[in-house]
This record gives sequence, structure tokens and C-alpha cells, in this order.
Amino acid sequence: MLHFLHFADNSHTPDEGEEYDRLWKRRTVFDKLNKAYAKFYNPSEHLAVDEEIVKFKGRVIFRQYTPKKRKRFGIKIYKLCDESGYMYDMRVYLGRDSRSATDNMTATHATVRHLTSRVEGLGHKIFMDNFFSSPRLFDDLDRRKIN
Repeated sequence: MLHFLHFADNSHTPDEGEEYDRLWKRRTVFDKLNKAYAKFYNPSEHLAVDEEIVKFKGRVIFRQYTPKKRKRFGIKIYKLCDESGYMYDMRVYLGRDSRSATDNMTATHATVRHLTSRVEGLGHKIFMDNFFSSPRLFDDLDRRKIN
């Protein structure tokens, strides 16, 4: 049954160029989920940015292997969650992202910036571990009125 479950038309496959989206078959599902998260819920003042590995043993190019974790194979998802555990926004890690990383901004900085774009200027407090943190990120969040 899962073999015939499709979210995109395979005849409209995008060209594998520089702007190729590895998640193009499921992009509409993730976009609709993110819009629904924002539409139906107002997050509390305290939010957390974290990563999660969703167990997956199929064949995709962006599958992660972490030998020291319980879930060794899976898909990495960056999430912005409420203190009650509600996921307010998410982003699937599709491998090295050279477009978001620039001279002034690391890839993790760009990820946090993307995840917090909906709560910009509202005075929310963001919690994260040292994987995401950097002095430039904290300056950027402060300019955008995010604590």
C-alpha cells in the first residue's frame, strides 16, 4: 500500500541543478503542516530549538548515520517547540546546505533564523544547546527582538 502512496506527480520531476530540492515529493506535505502549526496555535513565551532523528531505514540521500545514538539511521529534523511540547515549526535536514551558509552566517545560524522567523519581534525567549549557539546568532536574535 505504501508503494502507491504519492504526494507529487512523478511526471513533473525537477531537473537536478543547483536549486534542486531533495524533498520535492513531500515538500507540499511539510509546507501544509508548518502552515497549520502556525495557523491553529499561538506559542507560549518560552520556545526551544532542537534537532531530532526520526528513525528511517529506507534509501534517501539525506539519511543520517549516528553510530553513538540509539536511532543510528534516520532523517534529521530541526524543530521549534513550545514548552508544552507542541511543534511550532520544522525543517528537514537535507544534507550540506551551501546556500544558507554564507561568510557572516553559519548553517546552524541560518536554521535558527528560519525557524524563528514567525516569532520575530514578539519578545519570545528561545532556548537551545551549544550546537546552535554562537555570538553572532545571539546578536542577530537580539536585533530581531528574540531573547
